[in-house]
Amino acid sequence: MMQKKWSLTVVAFLIIAAAHAQGYSQYVDPFIGTSATGHTFPGATVPFGMVQLSPETGNFGWHYSSGYRYEDSTITGFAHTHLSGTGGVDLGDVLFFPFQGKEPQQFVSRFSHRKEKASPGYYEVELDDHDIKVQLTASAHTGLHRYTFNKAGQSHLLIDIQSGLVENAEELKEHVSEGSISIDSKTTVSGYAFSSQWVEKKVYFTAQFSKAFTGSHFIDEDHRRLIVDFDTQPGETIEVKVAISGVSIDGARKNLAAETLNKTFDQVKAEASKVWESYFNRMKAEGTGAQKTAFYTSIYHALIQPNNIADADGRYRGADGEVHQSADKVYYSTLSLWDTYRAAQPYYTLMCSDKDGQIIETMLQHFNTAKLLPVWTLWGKESFAMIGNHAVPAIVDAALKGIKGFDREQAFAAIKVSLTNHKNPKYNWDTYTRYGYLPSDSVKREAVSRTLEAAYDDWCAAQLAKSLHKTDDYNYFNKRSKYYMNLFDKSTNLMRGRLANGDWVRPFANLDSGQLAIGGDYTEGNAWQYVWSVQQDIPGLIKLMGGNKPFTAKLDSLFSMSSKVFGKGSTLDVTGLIGQYAHGNEPNHHVAYLYTLAGQPYKTQRLVRQIADQFYQNKPDGLSGNDDCGQMSAWYIFTALGFYPVNPADGRYVFGAPQLSRINISVTNGKSFVIESKGLSKANKYVQSISLNGKPYLKNYIRHFDILKGGRLVFVMGEKPKI
Repeated sequence: MMQKKWSLTVVAFLIIAAAHAQGYSQYVDPFIGTSATGHTFPGATVPFGMVQLSPETGNFGWHYSSGYRYEDSTITGFAHTHLSGTGGVDLGDVLFFPFQGKEPQQFVSRFSHRKEKASPGYYEVELDDHDIKVQLTASAHTGLHRYTFNKAGQSHLLIDIQSGLVENAEELKEHVSEGSISIDSKTTVSGYAFSSQWVEKKVYFTAQFSKAFTGSHFIDEDHRRLIVDFDTQPGETIEVKVAISGVSIDGARKNLAAETLNKTFDQVKAEASKVWESYFNRMKAEGTGAQKTAFYTSIYHALIQPNNIADADGRYRGADGEVHQSADKVYYSTLSLWDTYRAAQPYYTLMCSDKDGQIIETMLQHFNTAKLLPVWTLWGKESFAMIGNHAVPAIVDAALKGIKGFDREQAFAAIKVSLTNHKNPKYNWDTYTRYGYLPSDSVKREAVSRTLEAAYDDWCAAQLAKSLHKTDDYNYFNKRSKYYMNLFDKSTNLMRGRLANGDWVRPFANLDSGQLAIGGDYTEGNAWQYVWSVQQDIPGLIKLMGGNKPFTAKLDSLFSMSSKVFGKGSTLDVTGLIGQYAHGNEPNHHVAYLYTLAGQPYKTQRLVRQIADQFYQNKPDGLSGNDDCGQMSAWYIFTALGFYPVNPADGRYVFGAPQLSRINISVTNGKSFVIESKGLSKANKYVQSISLNGKPYLKNYIRHFDILKGGRLVFVMGEKPKI
């Protein structure tokens, strides 16, 4: 009896020790968001890494933006580059597919989720049709493959640079304009592909095998699809180290040598896990296992991008397609700024300010080449995928917070040029300043949304100008930041399209998303969803609506209307609906917090809890829309902390309701900021009082500076307040 008790104690100790060794990574589930519209991927990557080595279950269309859908039952290969959570289709470069026996007509294998697992920096699956166990891990520029062939005889590996994530089968045949694979030796191959999809890009690679192949042959005339052969015994393992570069094959070889050439698969896996843990460890959260899974998976998704596309020696291919040199060996791309300026960029300023300074410096380097700040860049190239120029709020936020690593004067110069020249095809600034808005009869698409987004950028520009004592520039951009008022229709309390002669657009289909038939005044949304896009001046918007009471009544209507999606426009992104509030797309992300600013914080507290519970569930289809390079996840991170950056560039976080009982934040200056929630339970969801360092805190917000100073923020939770 005593022996049995001792054994149970030892087992319990070992379980606890194993959990401790895993750290916070044990709470990350890379499969969250891989189903429905989340568009995440489960494969191996490291924070801000160039490589995202992940399985692909399909190639074509919006649903395969990340290359993987949890709903599928077959895998077509393992490629080295992927987008996380976007609505754009690209990447999927340098695909590998192992098989045994005869060459199949189709390179595909069935698989089961029961034989699939993933954790930060690691992915594993069994290919049922070929009886092959696949294990993947990654460093910043290299992907490591481990294939265990369970049958004796001939084993093979397809290397395919023609493959990619595209819109349809015809594009798959044509998207690579130039490229080939070369056999360097019996253990190494290399190659390159120049492709065009969302952007034009150049990808180079080198691959080193742990065992010499016995034969090889191309299965196409262009030498873009190579099969290498091995003689294997049952259970034999073959490993491949693959490095990629945007500069050259030599750059890929240098990346391999710098990162993984002399390391084992297990060493690289352990290093990937360690670097992930170093980021998770900056926010030590206490709560239920489910809460911590949602929280740390959100951190994981937020840190997958932007991606450092500079080689290990600092060379990168810029916006002009030419090779440049980075002094600090970083150059960030995958800048989904229309999405990420709202919460992901503020998260970087708080938790990894050194990286944020490098990201901002990259934006300025991009400007030096393109004469325009980034809008939506991928592999160094501008896609112009969205509206606004939201490098501006990201830069201004970092500048006003004192983030180091870039020059503020140079930053303002780049902002001023970007908001006044004509490099951005979606903005004619002469028209914008002439009318004080973009007229719907001259700007046929998104005229209202483009105006509102530009007005926010203008406000940001004005704040940096003010801090630099540039009075004329401040006055100019501050005036433009008020242009949102010119589209406010007092008869409906909505933002409405206007013609050049001043008349309103008629008919006013205010619930239609896209409105393509009459011009499409809104971006992936409708008038009800876009009226709140005045983050720079919520008091001004409240005044336009007639005060707090009609403002909150309008918010009430938004959240209580029918959740039907109207119109024939961009409706794929109008998801995660509560009434007409659409959490699945970014323009609404700050809206629930507006109740706090209008004097009804209990409604904010109720709604953010509902949104978190309803739209962040720990399952593959648990996200309500595209994660959009971590923005959806960043919303959850801030909401779990108990506050959110309604205006992402003013350094203030508006209070909501915390999701976790305690979080210890190690901010980047070495100090600690603790958030506690007393009385937090399912039944008690309302904030009764807030104290900072033991003193009552009566403001609606906490400042970034307060957090950096360190201290203790305490929320006391209780019953719903009497109204």
